[in-house]
Amino acid sequence: MSRTFADLLPTPLAADSLANLMPLTRANDLLLLLTRWVERGWLRSLDKAFVAFIHELAPDADPLVLLAAALTSHQLGHGHVCLDLFETLKAPDFALSLPPEGDPQGGALLLPSQLLETLDGAHWCNVLAGSTLVALAADAGESARQRPLVLSGKRLYLRRYWAYERRIDGALRLRLAQHEATPDDLAQRLDGLFGPARSAGPVDWQKLACALATRGAFSIVTGGPGTGKTTTVVRLLALLQAPAVEAGQPLRIRLAAPTGKAAARLTESISQQVQSLTVPESVREKIPCDVTTVHRLLGSRPGTRHFRHHAGNRLPLDVLVIDEASMIDLEMMANLLDALPPHARLVLLGDKDQLASVEAGAVLGDLCRDAEAGWYSPQTRQWLESVSGESLQESGLREDTGGVHPLAQQVVMLRHSRRFGEGSGIGQLARRVNQQLPDDARQLLEARSHDDVFSLPLKGEHDRALEHLLLEGHGEGPHGYRHYLTVLRDQRPALGTSFDDAVWVDWARAVLRAFDTFQLLCAVRKGPWGVEGLNQRITSALLKARLIDNDQQWYEGRPVLMTRNDYGLGLMNGDIGIALKLPERDGPDAGKPLLRVAFPRNDGRGGVRFVLPSRLNDVETVYAMTVHKSQGSEFAHTALILPDALNPVLTKELIYTGITRAKDWFTLIEPRRGIFEEAVQRKVKRLSGLMLELEEGAEAQG
Repeated sequence: MSRTFADLLPTPLAADSLANLMPLTRANDLLLLLTRWVERGWLRSLDKAFVAFIHELAPDADPLVLLAAALTSHQLGHGHVCLDLFETLKAPDFALSLPPEGDPQGGALLLPSQLLETLDGAHWCNVLAGSTLVALAADAGESARQRPLVLSGKRLYLRRYWAYERRIDGALRLRLAQHEATPDDLAQRLDGLFGPARSAGPVDWQKLACALATRGAFSIVTGGPGTGKTTTVVRLLALLQAPAVEAGQPLRIRLAAPTGKAAARLTESISQQVQSLTVPESVREKIPCDVTTVHRLLGSRPGTRHFRHHAGNRLPLDVLVIDEASMIDLEMMANLLDALPPHARLVLLGDKDQLASVEAGAVLGDLCRDAEAGWYSPQTRQWLESVSGESLQESGLREDTGGVHPLAQQVVMLRHSRRFGEGSGIGQLARRVNQQLPDDARQLLEARSHDDVFSLPLKGEHDRALEHLLLEGHGEGPHGYRHYLTVLRDQRPALGTSFDDAVWVDWARAVLRAFDTFQLLCAVRKGPWGVEGLNQRITSALLKARLIDNDQQWYEGRPVLMTRNDYGLGLMNGDIGIALKLPERDGPDAGKPLLRVAFPRNDGRGGVRFVLPSRLNDVETVYAMTVHKSQGSEFAHTALILPDALNPVLTKELIYTGITRAKDWFTLIEPRRGIFEEAVQRKVKRLSGLMLELEEGAEAQG
């Protein structure tokens, strides 16, 4: 028998201010409950506003449809592309992260789990399928295209995100079906770049990655820090460009990354790698070193979601390489694929085990799901071995004999880290975290057998050991924040030096580089162990130590993080600058010190730009930054501080990403023991239908 919304409510009704309401049999009652959830911080105001909007569209809509809409919007805020109805009903609290951890289970407030605990998934799907607000995925009719929600099997989407997924799915299918012509002498060209295959020793995964990418319009190279993703892509570009140059038709190649910081790192790295290539100068000069941001590449239009380049105005290029692709969200990937010319090749680089994008979707993680196992078909394996000379017999890869893994044929995982070798404590800790081995990771931290890994347990919120670490670092090796402020003070050019003198740029560059030697990373923004509280605490500690002269909004030495793109200033979200006193250039105050903020130009040549603080509207102090914001960056010494209570963001991906931002030293700071182990055991699971659709398409074709 069909159940009404009232059938799902506990009896008696919760005793808070809802107690005087009629049972939630009407949409207005549900809207009031959602308002309470927003007030409690469980839902975003945006989620409630969306439900109110669709209620206006269909005043008679079943409350179950409105509830599903609210939860679908809520899931987007947690990075999920859709709401999986059956998974949500299995464990509502876990699936929805509601109520948030640390909240006393709602008190007297009605919980989502109480609304859903007796609901049948098939019935919920039927109610949704019969609603005028919901289109079925298979329905291509005009009326269906006007509906704000889409039901695909057991997954409910906001229409826009369902459309993004379909656009990506369609574009990838077309690209995976394209087989590019490879040079007849591909084997010789590969040997020229990588050397001939060895009869014994590990597989040269970089060589295999280049080989695979030459034959397809889409390919992925994934791997952890130091596995050679940049080296691989530079050799790949040489491999693609050489025949084109020889034929007198050089390829138009563009390089991009999600953030200015990531673009700067890749620019510098590629510039060095290109110079070491053993290829003719005519080929080398056609390999670009300048890396732009994805937003700038597509031509972002401020104040809109639209770009100058799209399906009707394609990018003028033949090859596009995107670095740090784990940070690309679903919407951006759809826009990128739309803007690519049909003939162009797309190569994604990234670490599949890093945190996904802040926005909805985990595109690289979805697409690299089979990377560890390989799943190459017998034909792919045979071709790879023939052109590379490498043997995959002892590789341990699984084989796709049924043709149901089409994407895997264009994915290579690099497996040997040159940055973190067997003796690296950072590398071993990262691997143990990534493999979800919390006890082994703890053992390594406490053994103190590696001089690049440290652990700092705190005795309480006011433990002064924290300030000591953040200011001084560890002994003679890993620095703290005193280091960059000492460089600022001791290397300042002499008074009377003209602003036009290059010594000011050299000084600013030295201060910026010194700041990059240490960074505190946080899992959360709020509270004493979050970005906001720790930035205040560190500012106070620096003032007390007389390393800064005041703690007002702007002071010399203040490090700031751009929180939005500012195309007028040429600054991108994630760029870091430092306030410095420099002589006024001209006018009546010429020569007097004036505060300006120095930012690296991210041009690979060490350039610096100076901006007046009054022109910076979207910045925040950045002694502490979130792990999410640190992606695409690396620091000599990185300290990761965990909160003292579990939080939905605490996962092994967050811990792994924090650890791998460190080049030379890593410190784990723990206000409460046990949180680290709990986090390592939890894995990000972002819901989407992307791989499901690709696999269903492959099976249908098979």
